[in-house]
Amino acid sequence: MILSEELKNNSYPGRGIVIGKSKCGKYAVTAYFIMGRSENSRNRVFVEDGEGIRTQAFDPSKLTDPHLIIYAPVRVLGNKTIVTNGDQTDTIYELMNQQLTFEQSLRTREFEDDAPNYTPRISGIMKVEGGNYSYAMSILKSNNGNPDSCLRFTYSYKNPIAGEGHFIHTYMGDGSPLPSFKGEPKEVVIDQDIDSFTKTIWSSLNEDNKVSLFVRYIDIETGKYETRIINKNN
Repeated sequence: MILSEELKNNSYPGRGIVIGKSKCGKYAVTAYFIMGRSENSRNRVFVEDGEGIRTQAFDPSKLTDPHLIIYAPVRVLGNKTIVTNGDQTDTIYELMNQQLTFEQSLRTREFEDDAPNYTPRISGIMKVEGGNYSYAMSILKSNNGNPDSCLRFTYSYKNPIAGEGHFIHTYMGDGSPLPSFKGEPKEVVIDQDIDSFTKTIWSSLNEDNKVSLFVRYIDIETGKYETRIINKNN
């Protein structure tokens, strides 16, 4: 699947995570984007925070509710890079640091408490060590909009194929309430070059709703990485 086409055909995928391997096979790749419909959601930027990033208000005077919109989407724990759409980044970081697994860490969390949408919590983790690379993705969502039941799915990818990745996002499209993502993470093509991949994603997101984008390419042999951040507000 071509990622640009998938994005162009969905005016509101919400927040999205892409993880995979570059076409040359040299890089572990991830991208994370956020979108917004309200002024509060659109009033955000990504800023670097150590080896990760966090969201912050572009105009602090317009911030009405930090709940669910101010968090650290990306944190690094040793040889692991954690990417999520909420404060479960911290949950994964802290519990994995106590030797729990990615999946065990997420059992302590559920979908977001933003009725009536009950936005899914989507998460990813990449492990790069000594030339080996694997990743996993997770989604926690309500049972077809029923908050009494939380559905938990984890997908693991060992020895990813060069040029392939997977894309998971929060919403199937715009709506009221917003329809949660369905199915498995979608297989997508990963570019060889970080700048072209960044440009492809950003230019394919809905112009009115896109807010910020983070892309990272990690050298699988050395662990060194390059990062790109684009903010609509700058």
